[in-house]
Amino acid sequence: MLGCARRCLLSKQRTFLGVGHFRGLWQSQRCSHGASSHGGNHLFHAKAAPTYKDVYERSILNPEQFWAEEAEKISWMKPWSRVLDHTNPPFTKWFVGGETNACYNAVDRHVADGHGQRAALIHDSPVTSTQRSITYAELQQQVSKLAAALSSYGVKKGDNVLIYMPMIPEAVVAMLAVVRLGAVHSLVFGGFAARELSVRIKHAEPKVIISASCGVEPTRLIRYKPLLDQAITMSGIEPKRCIIYQRPGLPEVATMKPDRDVSWDDAMDSDRSHDCVPVEANQAMYILYTSGTTGDPKGIQRPTGGHLVALSWVMKNIYAMKSGEKWWAASDLGWVVGHSFICYGPLLAGLTTLVYEGKPVGTPDAGQFFRVIQDHGIQGFSTAPTALRAIRREDPELEYGRKYDTSSLRFVFLAGEHCDYETRNWAENKIKVPVLDHWWQTETGHPITSTCVGLGHSLSPPRDASGVPVPGYNVKVLNADKVEAERGTLGRIVIKLPLPPGTMSTLYRADDRFSSIYFKDYPGFYDSMDAGIMDADGQLYVMSRDDDVINVAGHRLSTSALEEALLEHPCISEAAVVGVPDEMKGELPLGLYVTTKANTKPEEEINKEAVQLVRELVGPVAAFRLICGVEALPKTRSGKIARKSIADLARGKSVVIPPTIEDPTVYVGVKKALQRLGYALNAADPE
Repeated sequence: MLGCARRCLLSKQRTFLGVGHFRGLWQSQRCSHGASSHGGNHLFHAKAAPTYKDVYERSILNPEQFWAEEAEKISWMKPWSRVLDHTNPPFTKWFVGGETNACYNAVDRHVADGHGQRAALIHDSPVTSTQRSITYAELQQQVSKLAAALSSYGVKKGDNVLIYMPMIPEAVVAMLAVVRLGAVHSLVFGGFAARELSVRIKHAEPKVIISASCGVEPTRLIRYKPLLDQAITMSGIEPKRCIIYQRPGLPEVATMKPDRDVSWDDAMDSDRSHDCVPVEANQAMYILYTSGTTGDPKGIQRPTGGHLVALSWVMKNIYAMKSGEKWWAASDLGWVVGHSFICYGPLLAGLTTLVYEGKPVGTPDAGQFFRVIQDHGIQGFSTAPTALRAIRREDPELEYGRKYDTSSLRFVFLAGEHCDYETRNWAENKIKVPVLDHWWQTETGHPITSTCVGLGHSLSPPRDASGVPVPGYNVKVLNADKVEAERGTLGRIVIKLPLPPGTMSTLYRADDRFSSIYFKDYPGFYDSMDAGIMDADGQLYVMSRDDDVINVAGHRLSTSALEEALLEHPCISEAAVVGVPDEMKGELPLGLYVTTKANTKPEEEINKEAVQLVRELVGPVAAFRLICGVEALPKTRSGKIARKSIADLARGKSVVIPPTIEDPTVYVGVKKALQRLGYALNAADPE
């Protein structure tokens, strides 16, 4: 570090002008950090590639050295004075005193390295029948212009900017422009109604809001600007400016409010540009409100330096992606997957990232994912199990999908919820590439467990496994007595502190809640609130949220294990199991399912066969006999089944439909099904 610091001081004595001045400083830092004290050995001694075991042990036994070496692979304006500060747990700090910038690492350094003409973003929108590509040089220019406009509106380091946009490249430009200034973005999912948007505006108090005229769904336009205006009024917070992107070629024209609203084109109509502003590594990069936030917002706050280091490591070592390759995370920018693996992760790695405005089915058919992979030569792909289930239900033999050449694809990673074996097996057989489950959370920002392709892991992990702990995560499974559970037994999944770089630093404006929610019940550990099993080989099987574990006559059963048994039935495409009260056994499992499109078998027959399947695969101990078919299950826009709302409805509790539910009307059928089974008899209709 002394050599590194010395080179930093020398670089600061150089004379540069404008962007070149900043670039010179950054390039100097990249060179100096690459010259570690033991780096000379690499010139004379060929080393075997490190194994997962070696890498993982180093990350746990000597985390400071491990992450310091990884941090040298990104660009710093100023070196850190301390790698790890864990003196005030759980408020861990990494790379203390170091200064960097997320936008520089994601965009400018690739242009400086001569890759300006490489495609940075591809936008593919089947709902508008458009495609466009943006190079790294073009992205740098657009981001710099928008950053200059934001600066002229008073946005500076540490200020909050709220982004409420559809899946368009301008949303990525907005994110990068905010962090270019050292400001903090809070990107709100573009499908939220005014009430949910107003809660986030009131809590974040943004100086500027960036939005668009509309979003496009398969059957309708979503008029963003009226929702935004209503939300601002409801929040009582008036931003200094609202920048509104008028989507070309669409009929919706935003009505502008004088003295507050400015069009995107006007904001960008200038020769102004703005350099990247260095920020201390632990300054917030963004605030991401978790889904379902209502009266008491929970804003995950992500630190800048650690997030950049962690994502850079992940793109290489988990996903095995190389600079210049093409990557697609089929999610939404409003979720953590969009932040980490549509925007920042792939751009940090110098990849081409795809922004998709469409659905797995219905825009217009179940072959769109395969068409996108063919058209753009996608090599790495991540999606949710729900998307694959939807495709399987619509097109089980891949009659649409097989029309396209997907030979560029190397693998499919799954996240968002547990993937049942039947779906994974179907996908591997049809797509002809490894389909790999991995597990992480909004709070962590990157995978906790995974198959690490870049570290040489087998691409045929055990059935139902979510992978092994990712380096940096000291994962444990604890029993009811809060001691480590025997291998192969179900327990609470926790992570020993300190957490690795890139995980949340706190909850915005809620340090006390941060401590009490995640760290109070298991001192010295982060509480994932998930239940799972770790086998003798260290593979983790994430079963469900711990509150989804039901107690049947003293036997703790995972609802996901029961769901997986139901999905073994050839006529069932989706299933949800919840616990309902029972006088004799305490709780009983209740299952709802959706049939495949091609099903012709009567419901009564499916029910009998499904009950027998659960008995055979899980055992009589499950006491499974409550089952009913429904037209659809309530799911969030990110694909998760809203099991808690089903369980509450079954118990007669009042249910407020979460704002993230894609189709609230499905609760009508769910309630009728529950009533057929003797539950929700006096329950009010969900609202």
